[in-house]
Amino acid sequence: MAATGEKSAAGRYGRSVDARADRKLKIIGGVLGAAMLGVTGWFGFSYVTGQKVSGELIKFKVVSDSAAEVHLEVRKDAGTPGVCTLLAQAEDGSEVGWKDLRFDEHRSRVDKVGTIRTTQRATAVELIGCKPATGG
Repeated sequence: MAATGEKSAAGRYGRSVDARADRKLKIIGGVLGAAMLGVTGWFGFSYVTGQKVSGELIKFKVVSDSAAEVHLEVRKDAGTPGVCTLLAQAEDGSEVGWKDLRFDEHRSRVDKVGTIRTTQRATAVELIGCKPATGG
């Protein structure tokens, strides 16, 4: 017994409401995804191009229970003074010292060695960040 004259439901009634809703959701999702990607790219580009001073902690050495020596390499615009913030930590992770090292040299790449005074023996030194210096 073959059923004669049967057509698919889509053929009889057109596309279902769910299919139309799915298509709209896919379009909206694609547009929002593209917009989010564009905004993320814009903020990333602005952040990278907006940094005038960047630094890298080359090495550190604990010289005593109350001091650590650091070696920094800083890249900046030649006429821009900069400052880098360093944090010294004890073995338990607590902060035992911090220092802002200033770079006034009129060069675009500066190597500098500095000393951080600490309240107890440091086991780690971290470069928190660098930025253009304000004031004199």
